Amino acid sequence: MILKPNKWIYDPTSKEPFRLSRSRLEIYVQCPRCFYLLVRHGVKRPGMPAFTLNIAVDELMKKEFDIHRAKNRAHPLMAHYGIDAVPFDHVNLEEWRNAFEGIKYLHEPTNLEIYGGVDDIWVKPDGTLIVVDYKATSTREGISWEGEWKDAYKRQLEIYQWLLRKNGFTVAPEAYLVYANAGKDKEAFDAELEFELTLLEHKGDGSWIEGAISNAHACLQSDSLPESSPKCEWCRYRAAELLTPQNPPQP
Repeated sequence: MILKPNKWIYDPTSKEPFRLSRSRLEIYVQCPRCFYLLVRHGVKRPGMPAFTLNIAVDELMKKEFDIHRAKNRAHPLMAHYGIDAVPFDHVNLEEWRNAFEGIKYLHEPTNLEIYGGVDDIWVKPDGTLIVVDYKATSTREGISWEGEWKDAYKRQLEIYQWLLRKNGFTVAPEAYLVYANAGKDKEAFDAELEFELTLLEHKGDGSWIEGAISNAHACLQSDSLPESSPKCEWCRYRAAELLTPQNPPQP
């Protein structure tokens, strides 16, 4: 799918700051070629259906934690895991949660405004902030950090930590995923799902971020299509599309 030219397409001759979302920077980390095709030329990866149930859980979790935020008290999950904090109440919280606004920071060496919409932030008694993201799944395997795709979840938390620090906040090294796992062991559906909440802790290391931003900028400034990642399934799909009976794969 080709996007119409707009403010989301990078123009290497422009002097204006260019907004680059956390999710697009993640695409660069995964595959520079996919990133270049999207941000320089508006060529999206093949589409995926929206995870509407996950989105619903995300919205309901925000509402639930907002109840405790309004009363400046810890959510029972936080107490269960011994976390001495409460949901953070800040005038900009709704903007920070908005995927199209988010927490933002202008990276002056590249003129890229990096931004991302955080799910939640908790605050310790000393004012230190804790980054939190909500996830939903349904598995009997148990909730853990195992799984290659979960490296992207770690980078997601680390970007939010980096953005908050760049905005002058003191941020804890630990960040959390609040995982809602839907059970499958009921006798019948009965028009409801039962979830178990698990907290996964991650000690953030944002040392990769500055380099990734600089490298992504250099990628966008180039007029040459970069190499794809060997692990990129989307690039393999594109390559397979080019194979025809008249143009078979070479031995």
